[in-house]
Amino acid sequence: MANTTFRTRLLNGETVVGTFQLLDSAMVSEMIGVAGMDFVVYDQEHGPLGAETTLELAAAAQNRGVAPIVRVRSNEEAEIQRALDIGSAGVQVPQVETEADARAAVDAARFDPLGSRGLSQYVRAGDYWGSDTYTEDQNEDVVLVVQVEGERGVENIEDILAIDGIDAVFLGPYDLSQSLGIPGQVTHERVEALMEDVCERAAEAGVAVGAFADTPEIANRWIDAGVQYVTLGVEAGLFTEHLSSLAADVDTT
Repeated sequence: MANTTFRTRLLNGETVVGTFQLLDSAMVSEMIGVAGMDFVVYDQEHGPLGAETTLELAAAAQNRGVAPIVRVRSNEEAEIQRALDIGSAGVQVPQVETEADARAAVDAARFDPLGSRGLSQYVRAGDYWGSDTYTEDQNEDVVLVVQVEGERGVENIEDILAIDGIDAVFLGPYDLSQSLGIPGQVTHERVEALMEDVCERAAEAGVAVGAFADTPEIANRWIDAGVQYVTLGVEAGLFTEHLSSLAADVDTT
């Protein structure tokens, strides 16, 4: 059920662009596909989405050729297993700060021999009845993205990058800024210096880098630095911002 093409594109060095989704709407997932984006991240960490609703949204996204990625609430086995069993193309794990955190994410997301993900073939990811190659197919197809969001994670980045089974390291500029004592200043030189350092080290390790960008200008800046997996905005914020702009341009006087 996972989108093999998406992981292949990422591993082949292509740049992919997506957005975060908070709204419980299959129509929004379809719109993201109509808009031409490559993937959508269902934000269970900061949004209200759960497994039942995310399954339906993932199906809508895949129907439009969009790879559904689930950002889980925490780096826990049950959270990661549920996110993958519903048939998503991958999982995004927050707050990975150490080698042990990275190993835990791999163990939960990969089947033996790469990890110890709990096995049931009777799930959407297995087309509800499985196959003789189900575990191998999932290990080959599923994308695992780990988020490095604090100064401690950057300090341990080489140990994190060395863990086999991780496809991409995602940089969260807002949490990075907070860990540096400059919350919200995502374009501050200290934040950008840390992100640039991770991009360089990841390139040396052969691991893709992801990052969040508020604007196309910021997205292009990080693509130039080597970021491949770009999340451009959050759909709820983009919708609100556009409506605000439209309302401000209407002369009601």
